[in-house]
Amino acid sequence: MISSLFHRLCFFVAFAWGAVSWSLGMAHAEVKLPAIFGDHMVLQRDMKLPVWGWAEAGEKVSVQLGDGKVVDAVTDAKGEWRVELHPVAAGGPFEMTVKGANVVKVSDILVGEVWVCSGQSNMEWAVQSSLDPQKEIAAANFPAIRHIKVPLIAASTPQTDFKGTWQVCNPHTVGGFTAAGYFMARELHKELGVAIGLINASWGGTRIEPWVPATGFEGIERLKDIQQLIQIKQPTHPQYQQLMEKHLADLEVWSKSAREALGSGKAVLPSPAFPTALLPFTTHGEPTTLYNAMVHPFVGFAMRGAIWYQGESNHGEGSLYTEKMKALVGGWRKVWNQGEFPFYYVQIAPFLYGQEDPLVLPTFWEAQYAALEIPNTGIVSTMDIADLNDIHPKNKQDVGKRLALLALKGTYGREEVVASGPVFKALKEEPGKLRVTFDQVAGGLKSRNGQPLDWFEIVGEDTGYVKADAVIEGSDVVLSAAGVKQPTAVRFGFNKAAQPNLVNSVGLPAYPFKAGEIRIKDMLKEKVAEAAEYEVLYDMDLSKLSGAPIYDVDNSDKIKGTVERVAWFVDLRDSSGALKYCYVSADALTNELKKLGIPTAASGASFQQVIKNARVLSNVPGLPNGEVGDLLNVEFWPGNYGPANGVGVPNASDALYDSGDLIAGAEAGYGSMQIHHHGSNTTLFAINNWNAAQSADIGIGNSTGQSRDWTFTQNAGTYQHKRLRVLVKMKK
Repeated sequence: MISSLFHRLCFFVAFAWGAVSWSLGMAHAEVKLPAIFGDHMVLQRDMKLPVWGWAEAGEKVSVQLGDGKVVDAVTDAKGEWRVELHPVAAGGPFEMTVKGANVVKVSDILVGEVWVCSGQSNMEWAVQSSLDPQKEIAAANFPAIRHIKVPLIAASTPQTDFKGTWQVCNPHTVGGFTAAGYFMARELHKELGVAIGLINASWGGTRIEPWVPATGFEGIERLKDIQQLIQIKQPTHPQYQQLMEKHLADLEVWSKSAREALGSGKAVLPSPAFPTALLPFTTHGEPTTLYNAMVHPFVGFAMRGAIWYQGESNHGEGSLYTEKMKALVGGWRKVWNQGEFPFYYVQIAPFLYGQEDPLVLPTFWEAQYAALEIPNTGIVSTMDIADLNDIHPKNKQDVGKRLALLALKGTYGREEVVASGPVFKALKEEPGKLRVTFDQVAGGLKSRNGQPLDWFEIVGEDTGYVKADAVIEGSDVVLSAAGVKQPTAVRFGFNKAAQPNLVNSVGLPAYPFKAGEIRIKDMLKEKVAEAAEYEVLYDMDLSKLSGAPIYDVDNSDKIKGTVERVAWFVDLRDSSGALKYCYVSADALTNELKKLGIPTAASGASFQQVIKNARVLSNVPGLPNGEVGDLLNVEFWPGNYGPANGVGVPNASDALYDSGDLIAGAEAGYGSMQIHHHGSNTTLFAINNWNAAQSADIGIGNSTGQSRDWTFTQNAGTYQHKRLRVLVKMKK
């Protein structure tokens, strides 16, 4: 019985493999085209037209578009063929005939303009979910607009095809079209009078990195970590081979011990895990996977350019996004081999993003705008069409129109078209005022709602940012504010909730910006007279925080003698522009100068003690000022810590991180540099987790969160200015 089953199984396997082998052979025995070449497609006018597919190796294939010239190719050993048709003027419908062992006909082909539409949900957002959907769908009788949607798939390696079909625009089909792409296409079709084809490769919630081909990350210094992750997964890479050799050796050792254990009736331990670094990228959140599955299958298809609407999933990373845009645009242009084709993209709209700092989104807008340094790119402003409570603004009509304006002017040579709202050009200081000059004003500047201009803020040496009175003078806006004697810097629309009313004469909105110099007064010299008696031991721009902090001034090897008193001075300018400072001086707690700065493991510092004869000066409400005696304690150490009041600091909590935390170890870890007024359980200043650089914790006064001492706030990056100085007074 067992023998019979075995022979049946062998026959079944042999039959199944034969069937699979036959089907695989047949897959290339007949001429086949990828999905991008299908009925109702649009081909790019006035450009050489690559056409490719599969057939039997060595098979001759001929391709003809309409009554044009027949172009031949011979299928290579992999079963792939490719031809290049001569440029064709706009028109159609045409039929394309592909002949080999069989004949494939593609019908109802139009020749016009082809645009790739990509990004996340705001590009994927469909006409049926946009503003006035019923009206828009009913009016969508544009048979010369065609659309193909690429399925949502991720892949670890570049794919050659996808499942999809071209659709002709009509009220029955348009509801599923990309809205931003469709409304752009509608404008272009009306203006150019030619067919428009849209290739929609978009997926909601995705980051930019999965859309970038591997080659796009090459040569970009700030993205070399991603490039290394990609390279190590290549079997030819030395590190891949090294890790795999070790893994195979570990498996051999395990296999031997496993057999011995099994033979002696003992439990077999789990086998060594496959090296994580060598596992392929497979999910739609990992680098290259969406390019591989959703873009690579049609790379080489002749097209005019690309539009991009993405960023919500990357909006917290600031200037790094500019580098990723360079990777995306540069990577696509490299693999398409079609030169610097136009690449137009959309500013993500104002949105509240919960409790997020109001400056995170504007900082991302700066990064989006900075990507304009990439040649042949353009950006659409959405400052006036947002819904602050909906990350998907329904008004995709204006998005599409503005993308079309960029294309008409930048790609199709319509010089008379105004394609941009006002953009910052220059800033000039005048007595008590700032004069901002704008470019792209068309016939002039105006308020879109007739109200005074809003969302202009200015800052002076003695103030934070305050709302400015803004007056239009030609192409300029003149700014002033009561209480700001001489403004030195301006920011416009620099808030996640900003929806400014400044537009140009054709109603296009101004793009947010900041400009000028925020001049920082030296509050140590101005407010702390006794500092003149001290020497500077350390001076550090805290934007340089790291596991091994680099001081701008380090006199620890130069100052000699015995320390009489030590002082720390921290000054911060936060997102409002307000300057805060705190000065603490006390009797020396050590004569080892290297232990008085950032308490890294290398410094050897570890203090949790009272400091004596202390003095505090600060402009932060709630902090003591003047002589405070022995009511201060320091918490300086390089390692981790917990909230328990293990050393019995008066008024400290056992549940909250505050003035009485418990050191958890001497080795390098989270790290604390804090001074507290334990009499009132108030944090004077804190610098924690310096290893995290711009995600470190920094603050003066108590944090408003659950941790009074700023632990876990990760807020260092929100300060425009942050500086630490350590001073010593030596005994004479």
